[in-house]
Amino acid sequence: MDPRVRKLYEALFALEDLREIFRTAVPGCADEDEIAAGVARVEAILNDLKEQRSSSLRYITDRIELRTREEEYININPIQPGGRLTPEARKALIAYGDGYSICDWCRDLRLDKIRRPPVDEFHAELAEFVGMDEVRVVPGARRGFQAVTSSILEKGDIVLLSELGHYTEYLAVELAGGVVREVPAGEAHIITGDAVAETIEEVQATTGKKPKLLIIEHFDYSYGNEHDVRGIGRVAREYGIPFLYNGAYSVGMVPVNGKEIGADFVVGSGHKGMAAVAPSGLLATTDEWAPCVFRSSHISGNISARQFETKEPEMLGCTLMGATLLSMMASFPRIKERVKHWDEEVKKSNYFIREFLRIEGNAVASEYPRKHTLSRVDTRNSFDKVARTHKRRGFFLSDELKRRGIIGEFAGSTRVWKLNTYGLSWERIRYLADAFLDIAEKYNLRVDPCSAGAG
Repeated sequence: MDPRVRKLYEALFALEDLREIFRTAVPGCADEDEIAAGVARVEAILNDLKEQRSSSLRYITDRIELRTREEEYININPIQPGGRLTPEARKALIAYGDGYSICDWCRDLRLDKIRRPPVDEFHAELAEFVGMDEVRVVPGARRGFQAVTSSILEKGDIVLLSELGHYTEYLAVELAGGVVREVPAGEAHIITGDAVAETIEEVQATTGKKPKLLIIEHFDYSYGNEHDVRGIGRVAREYGIPFLYNGAYSVGMVPVNGKEIGADFVVGSGHKGMAAVAPSGLLATTDEWAPCVFRSSHISGNISARQFETKEPEMLGCTLMGATLLSMMASFPRIKERVKHWDEEVKKSNYFIREFLRIEGNAVASEYPRKHTLSRVDTRNSFDKVARTHKRRGFFLSDELKRRGIIGEFAGSTRVWKLNTYGLSWERIRYLADAFLDIAEKYNLRVDPCSAGAG
């Protein structure tokens, strides 16, 4: 791969060592000889970079390897592309990496009230961004689920989930003492409003109780299929059941307006869809439900009489500290812009899948044409046939892809697996498609000569 990548990391680390001189010196009294030596080291590395000299650097520190996949490869990992950091987020990570850095100017003892940096304004913008009234940042979508279930469920309450729902939804219900009933996705692997209504009727008929909550994802993590969230929102309203819209694979990539959808809660993932450091996410709701999920603490110490009225129990006080939150904030201007181009991302996804399907035996298990960049593909009748006799078995495909600068597929899988094309340029999309076609031809798999065209 490009020898400059590791040399670039070497330069960055040398700058951090230079930075440490200032962080440990008495203010205004940094050792000038140390600074000069540090600058000379950086200059030497940059000269090597200019001359394209390679670097032997492999580790940040003992046993922690460099992570260079975003610089050296095209990464098609199914869960990582939407969380790929923007340059602004990477800079925020450098500047705000210290644990409690967000607390430098905290005056109101509440994260969402901090004005420097403008965390308070960011919360207001986030609420508007997802079409809701109030929002809190949380440590991942799962903590958003948990905040809602712990707020509104009592032991034995029934919650409807999609049979394709993420495991964290189930765990959030379990922790609150609730009971799960699944909505069937059918042969098309798509949840419809009608299926939700039928499941509600069935639950009421068999238990005598109405479900207390409905949690459905816009796009599921297994197939990347789009579910009928607007129809589901209408059904939820008709039956008077609060609806939690799981936007882990949509918020930050797809235009989302919770109220238009009919959602009472919108949950998003910063590290899956908002180009933010993990764990990060958001929980948004309406004015109707905000006093419930964002309630203030009323507990009091029996000896100290201490109270914490400014804190919100479901948030356990403050949530995202330092670089996690600042990375979300730094990426946000690009996030607001990129959701406007979702149609182009879907267009690129469909171009790739059409080219991929030119290989005889390849199939797409997700709905097709694609409506998302995450796709589940089936290569049992193509690449898996090669794997059965290859000395590397299923790893042959990983080897071939890596030689071509592609990484992120489930290593060794040649049967049913997932990939995600989100954020790739048209140039990279075409390169990716051509790589699979090239591998197929190398192993004598028949390829349809008719190209998908320019997209």
